[in-house]
Amino acid sequence: MTAGPIPAAEGAVSIERRGVVVIGGGPAGLAAALGAKRAGAGDVLIVERDRSLGGILNQCVHDGFGLFLYKESISGPEYAERLAEDAIREGVALNMGTMVLDLGPDRLLRLNGPGGYRLVRADAVVLAMGCRERTREMIGIPGTRPAGIWTAGSAQALVNLQNLRIGREAVILGSGDIGLIMARRLTFENIRVKAVLELLPWPGGLERNVRQCLKDFGIPLSLSRTVIEIRGRERLSAVVTARVDADLKPVAGTEETVPCDTLLLSVGLIPENELSRGAGIALSPATGGAIVDETLMTSSEGVFSCGNVLHIHDVADWASFEGFVAGRSAADYVLGRREAGATVRVTASGNIRYVLPHAVRRGAGGTELSYRVARPARGLKVEARGAASGRIYGRRILARVVPSEMQKLVLRAPVDEDIEVTGHE
Repeated sequence: MTAGPIPAAEGAVSIERRGVVVIGGGPAGLAAALGAKRAGAGDVLIVERDRSLGGILNQCVHDGFGLFLYKESISGPEYAERLAEDAIREGVALNMGTMVLDLGPDRLLRLNGPGGYRLVRADAVVLAMGCRERTREMIGIPGTRPAGIWTAGSAQALVNLQNLRIGREAVILGSGDIGLIMARRLTFENIRVKAVLELLPWPGGLERNVRQCLKDFGIPLSLSRTVIEIRGRERLSAVVTARVDADLKPVAGTEETVPCDTLLLSVGLIPENELSRGAGIALSPATGGAIVDETLMTSSEGVFSCGNVLHIHDVADWASFEGFVAGRSAADYVLGRREAGATVRVTASGNIRYVLPHAVRRGAGGTELSYRVARPARGLKVEARGAASGRIYGRRILARVVPSEMQKLVLRAPVDEDIEVTGHE
């Protein structure tokens, strides 16, 4: 729903003026608030719909967080706590348990929380709403609708936050990182993981998680295989699996019935951009997130985006680093330090599935690009070329690269033409 003029019934509600408003208090949002504060923004507010800061980090009790930001391996709650303590210590204001109902023209926010309904006009907004999981309905698995079917993140919350036993024998569909981590977690809880199935011919999660969560525990991973039917009445009793062909269609005669009482779905994440869409912000079909320039500003003036709402990250540290950039950029915008100027486009081709940012200010140099490949490759030559001149602005050769790992490329020289980032073996 696109926000319009303030209804007459709201005329009695005064409009509160704020500086930088960050929507979302996860790893990206907390970093964005800190980035804005450290760049000189006096008034920084985080609006978080949950009752605690940290977002998804709070249910990620495994370690592996903080390797890049803190130079040590810590758990998700520890990572969240450090960021939150820094934000509070440095004077970031908090509105917890508060929903942003919509984002209107001129950065007018409609909020609803413990203090009631409010209107807030922000000098700058940072979108950091995170992402959500794909569900069974989104991927269309036929069959009955018994109990025992969970998204991997929902199962993680039930096991780690509520200490619940969710089953006895499980199958996991999809090899995303949450699914891989939950395979190990269920094993710790004496729930037998009979198989992890992946539709594609390569794993969807980080290689370290495939090794540490599956191989180290003897959990089988079946590539190019999926669930084609769910069976059971009150409770899941079995899933029917099948091999898929190069077009990802089930192959007749390859069906196998796997008895189980639990099915976890780890079949992808979607940036949570309902607010962005309602505000008319341009979104990228490749990422599902906003189209941004090198400052992470969206197509809406003074509105920035970062973290999993911009594109899905494989490491929380990268989401936080992106948040610092968005926060600094928001502060620069509020304080009148933003450099104006025409931009050039940045596009992807070859084995590059997408690249961010989508635009770079003409004459800018040293911009760091983030990109993912479309398929695994060895000896991949990645180049950022001038679309008109063919000039090389940045180059990397990757000995081995997989889609699950985000990569970086720096533009070494100032750009004055559209850039194409391409990858070829």
